[in-house]
Amino acid sequence: MNATHTGRQAGDNARTRDGGRTADGAGAAEGTGTRDGHGPVAAARSREHPAPGTTARARKNAPTGPGARGRAARAPDRPTAARPRTRRRALGRYGEDLAARRLTEAGMRILDRNWRCRDGEIDIVAADGDTLVICEVKTRRAGSYEHPMAAVRPAKTARLRLLAERWLERHGGPPPGGVRIDVIGVLLPARGAPAVEHARGVA
Repeated sequence: MNATHTGRQAGDNARTRDGGRTADGAGAAEGTGTRDGHGPVAAARSREHPAPGTTARARKNAPTGPGARGRAARAPDRPTAARPRTRRRALGRYGEDLAARRLTEAGMRILDRNWRCRDGEIDIVAADGDTLVICEVKTRRAGSYEHPMAAVRPAKTARLRLLAERWLERHGGPPPGGVRIDVIGVLLPARGAPAVEHARGVA
């Protein structure tokens, strides 16, 4: 009888130890998955319960793959439509620099450049002795449909006369030699030096 009792007790102890190990093992596995919010269990819960403020559309459209974070932070490129405007401005500025050099080489003094008022803009204001010169500059590349000098029409020269009056109103009135309207055309060939043509007193 003692032997039978001893055998039963040993079996119960063994089952208790097995059950304890199983329970401890399950607890250890669960603890590994949830400790400090890391591990596969925490990741699964994060997918089921996303952070506040994260919409389904934002998650769907979020960039993925290598370098996704850099792409998301980088500002978009400027629209292509802005680039031709920038090139035209650079071309015009280059032509005006050549025109100012031509006027200086001709003995004139540059008084103002790109002067603006509510009625428009004067490319170059210069003094030729006691005469005020209002100079319009037109720059074209070779092969353009129109020669730069042909771009200044009567309506433009009338506008230049008005702009000359506006400039004089702010700078002490007309000079003794009066006002003259000049046009400088700059033609840029594909190769070689640019051609600069100066027409005096067009209006």
